[in-house]
Amino acid sequence: MLSACEKNAYPEDHEQLSEEERIVIRFSHVVGEDTPKGLAARKFAELVKERTNGYVEIQVFPNSFLYKDGEEISALLNGDVQMIAPSTSKVTSLVPEWQVFDLPFAFESFEEVQEYVKGPAGEVLFKKLEQEGMFPLAFWDNGFKQMTNNHSPLHMPADFSGLNFRIMASDLLSEQFELLDADSQVETFDQVFPVLDKEQLNAQENTFSNIVNKNIHSVQDYMTISNHGYLGYLVLINNEFWKNLPDDIQIIMLDTLREVTEWNMKFASEINEENYEELQACRCLEIHELTDTEKKQWEDAFIPLYERFEERYGASYIEYLPKYQ
Repeated sequence: MLSACEKNAYPEDHEQLSEEERIVIRFSHVVGEDTPKGLAARKFAELVKERTNGYVEIQVFPNSFLYKDGEEISALLNGDVQMIAPSTSKVTSLVPEWQVFDLPFAFESFEEVQEYVKGPAGEVLFKKLEQEGMFPLAFWDNGFKQMTNNHSPLHMPADFSGLNFRIMASDLLSEQFELLDADSQVETFDQVFPVLDKEQLNAQENTFSNIVNKNIHSVQDYMTISNHGYLGYLVLINNEFWKNLPDDIQIIMLDTLREVTEWNMKFASEINEENYEELQACRCLEIHELTDTEKKQWEDAFIPLYERFEERYGASYIEYLPKYQ
């Protein structure tokens, strides 16, 4: 496979082909162009175009330009777009077992996430997506989520009482805040800033890069550095469309995605660190980092989530988490 991906194996001189003669792939996502996902999508598109000499054109549509969070998967399955990169939470309506990635404190690092994805549990989860009509091409990192609100500092689980959180569509995320005596409401990513700005909700959880990219910190007063939840993206392509692509194009795309995924992992870590430093420097909100004692209390409060997940989907997905190996 690797030898087939060397430059001399790529198709030659297709720049002059019309759109009807080329392979055009519409790639929709909901975040900004300067986020880890946004930049990875653009890098992938540029490399594929270069390596196929223009025969394959991947048209990237960021910022919910084509479809919002709740619309992307339907658009993919209907063939209205060919590629999307939703967060793992977004696919839980079709494959609820993917909620394992929503479990609080399930992972400590990007390396642990990738270890899980490449292991037996990840292999089964990917197969379940294929059965639903979506072929998983790659898994991209964003970062670990932090808590923000405009009511009070969050140190202990009791501090969450009465807050109203924006969440992604995931039953487990809803239950996470129920355990903390907080309310939650599902809103698409493009609505996070508006609902906080208008004070329709007063809290949210997100990565440093998403917080800074959407200027969320300007409408929140407090941040707790908790790293409690992982946020990553599945790069998905319509399964039927994928099967009809020529073998050489599939090989080029997979090889390129492997390269971009390695770059994404490094970049996501760097940009989140830069954005954290930016949030510290702006002095625009009060920042608290969980102590070991506080983290232990949060983890204890979330034990029922693990128990509920195990009751619904079995123990195997949890047993394969790196922290239990």
